Amino acid sequence: MADSWETKYGPRRVRRDPPTLEEAIVAAQGLSDQLNEQIEIAAGFMDLPVEVVRAEVLKSVAPRNAARVVTATRREGSGRTVIVERKSRRTRPATEA
Repeated sequence: MADSWETKYGPRRVRRDPPTLEEAIVAAQGLSDQLNEQIEIAAGFMDLPVEVVRAEVLKSVAPRNAARVVTATRREGSGRTVIVERKSRRTRPATEA
């Protein structure tokens, strides 16, 4: 479809807003758990240098051991609290051969 077209109600056009850097970072965080990969993905989305994106990503990184509290309300009026904790992966110690 073209960017603008005529209708019986008058001309219409498509509004195109480029994504913000914050939106690109959130999208990259959804695609990868690795910080360096997130930086590269967000830089690729925005066509920005990696150093610029790295500074913004490091500002928005949450602590790994932070717990998130999510409250969901029911129709009856009683609330239910859910705590989501992120567990780190187990790493095996290197074995000497």
